[in-house]
Formats: sequence, structure tokens, C-alpha cells
Amino acid sequence: MKTLKSLALAAVLLIVLPAPGWTQEDVAAPAPQPSPIATTTAASENADIAGRIRSIFAEIDALGAVEVRVSSGVVTLSGMVPSQADVARAEAIAARVSGVVTVQNDLRRDLDLDTNLAPTLDQISQDVRSLFRALPLIGVAIALGLLIGAAGYLLASVGRFWRWITPNPFLAELAATFVRFVSIVVGLIAALEVLGATALLGAVLGGAGVIGIAIGFAVRDTVDNYVSSLMLSLRQPFRANDHVVIEGHEGRVVRLTSRASILMTLDGNHLRIPNSVVFKAVILNYTRNPERRFEFELGIDAEDDPIQGMAVGLEAVKALPFVLGNPPATAIIQKVGDSNIVLRFYGWIDQTQTDFLKGRSLAIQAAKSVLEGAGFALPEPIYRLRFDKGVELPAAATTAPEKTLRPAATPPVTSAAPGDTAPDSHVAQMVSEERAEAGTDDLLDDRRPIE
Repeated sequence: MKTLKSLALAAVLLIVLPAPGWTQEDVAAPAPQPSPIATTTAASENADIAGRIRSIFAEIDALGAVEVRVSSGVVTLSGMVPSQADVARAEAIAARVSGVVTVQNDLRRDLDLDTNLAPTLDQISQDVRSLFRALPLIGVAIALGLLIGAAGYLLASVGRFWRWITPNPFLAELAATFVRFVSIVVGLIAALEVLGATALLGAVLGGAGVIGIAIGFAVRDTVDNYVSSLMLSLRQPFRANDHVVIEGHEGRVVRLTSRASILMTLDGNHLRIPNSVVFKAVILNYTRNPERRFEFELGIDAEDDPIQGMAVGLEAVKALPFVLGNPPATAIIQKVGDSNIVLRFYGWIDQTQTDFLKGRSLAIQAAKSVLEGAGFALPEPIYRLRFDKGVELPAAATTAPEKTLRPAATPPVTSAAPGDTAPDSHVAQMVSEERAEAGTDDLLDDRRPIE
């Protein structure tokens, strides 16, 4: 019970006593009350209020015809004004006069055509006269803005200067474009400064920022492609005339532009790939390393010796003059099929001396011929048929053919002389001729390392 009394006493003290730092005046200060209304109003005071309001309205064209009547401090406004805004304006002015208790607003908007049209025509006339008077100043502002912009464009057009600053042609073009943009902005600011309308610049730039965000979302793919072009020009992923595969597209590189990478396919056709795709793609470059490995598969009979078959075929592949000795050619058993054993052969060639497809074709022909000459069969798929009991078999099927025995020793390898294996340079020659005709408008730079 004593505890409850103590808690109640503490609560009362918190409510009654002021908080630390408060004065007694702060606690006891009453809320502001409206000024009291006088019990009587002299006639002279009403006349003074009415005269004061009339004198103010007389100085304002739109309120000059307003009738003012004051009784006991209550102001009554009547008459016609040109616009609804003038109605509220008259009431606000009358309420501010000392001694006014309230305002009874009986004003109405004047809908007469002449009353409403004349001020508008007068304003237009004044604006036109002001414009004619400002024409010399506007001409000077425009001339100054154009002069600054022209100077920026002239500086940006000096390509040799920007290529001297940055050897990368894409960065040089980007710097020149930036100078053009800055010159336009500076020219606009200078023109507005002359006209004394710099406050307008903030609104213009704010609107331009909002519009720029909207346009950025609309052209994000174009911006992505532009940034990818910049990165490709810096990284240099390939050289001109390199044999590459990009996103499954194979060909030789013609050039790298600010929008796309141009390839010439092995069929002699032009292929444009957007740089945004090239920058994100897996690029296979056959030209960077002259040594390239080819492979092919041959199947021998399931009853043949696969080790002996590998040795025979591998010897034929190694005997070809265009197959490199280092790294050496190899062979493996790829798999055991339903009716054959699949052997896979590997060999290396020098692409600068031997065409890849020609060399691989001759290697297949040499291994096949040697295997067949050594008695190895290269069978087609064989299907086994099962017959239930009681079914007569054909007479030809009752006698199994005798199997031809394979020679135990490997016969000497005799390989025919290979044909023409020189690389096909027709597409490379077409690329070189096109680049010579197009000039130096290319983002590929032989002086920069390939990444």
C-alpha cells in the first residue's frame, strides 16, 4: 500500500513540477488569445477605415471601381472586378487595415468582353514593343553564343591534335565530342548572362537532367554498345586479318568501328557484330598461335587388335611431311561401339605453312588407306537378328562364312605423296585489299598489346 502511494505522489510531482531548465513563466505562460473586439465604434473611426481602404484601392487599376462601406468595423466590398484573383486580393487588403473586425466580400467578376480582352491586348502590345527594343541585345547574345560554339567546334575538328594527346582514335573522338558539348553549354551560359536570364538556365538544366534520365533508359542498349566500343579499343582483343570465332560466327577481322566489329566470313561475306556482344562474348582466335592440333576418328572391326591399329594408323600420320614432330602425333581408343572399336588420332600442323582442313583431310586418307592395306576392316554398323525355335532359316544363313585371318606383323607403311596443303589466302587477301581502300578509320592499333 505504501508503494502505491509513493508511485502516485511521484506521478503528481512529475506533472506539477516544471522540467529542468524551464522557468516558471514558461510553465504558466497562457496560449495567445485573439485581440478583443471593442464594444463601441465611433462613426469617425468607420469613416477613417473606409477612406483608408478607398485610397488604397484607388491606386490599383483593377480595384478602382470597388465600393467600400464600413459599419461597426465590418467592411463590405461590392462592385465588379476583372478577375477572380482581384476578388481575393481586395479582401486581403481590406482585412489588413487597422480597426477592421471582418470583411464581407460581395465582389463579382466582370465578364464583359471588352473589360477582359483589353488588358490582354495591352499586355501583348507591351511585350511586342519590349521585344523590339531588346532585339539588339538578343543579337549580341546570340552572336556571342555562336562565337563560343564555333570556337569549340573548330578546336574539336583538329584531329591531329587530339590524336597527339591520346593515340587511341576512339578516345580522340570522344575527347573532341566532349569539347563540342562543353563549347555549346558555355555559349548558352554566356548568351543568357548577357540577356540577364541566368535564372532560366537552372530550369533548363533541371529539365534537361530529367529528360536525360528518360533518354538514358530508352537508349541504354546504345550506351552499352558505346562503352563496349571504348573498352574494346583499349583492350585490343584481336588484330586485323585474325581468324576468329565470336559467338559461333567464324571469319577474319576486317576492322573495329565505334559501333560494331566487322568480319569477313570464310564464304567472303561481310558480318557485323555489335560491340556490346563482342565485349561479352567468348572469342576463339586461331591466328595467335601458329601451331594447331587436328583430330579425326576411324572405326575398326571389333575383333581386330586396337593397339596394332593405333600403331599402324599413327605411323601413317607421322609419315606425312606437314605433320609436326614436336609435339608428336598421338592416338587413343575413343570407345568400343556396338560393332566396332573407335580410334581417335591427333596431329599438329603449322598453320602458316599448312591449311588446317587440307592437312586434316590428307591425314584421314593416309590413315584409312594404311589400315585397309594392313587388313583392318572399317565396318559399317552391324545388327544381330534372333530367330525363335521352329522358324526355318534361309539356306545362306545356315553356313557361316570363314573369317579371314589378319596378318600378325604390321606391313611397311607406304603413303602416297600428299597434295597441295598450302594455306588458302584468298579471304586474307580480300581483307587486306579492303583495309587498304578504307584508309585508317579503324580502332585496331598494332602498337598496343593484345589482351
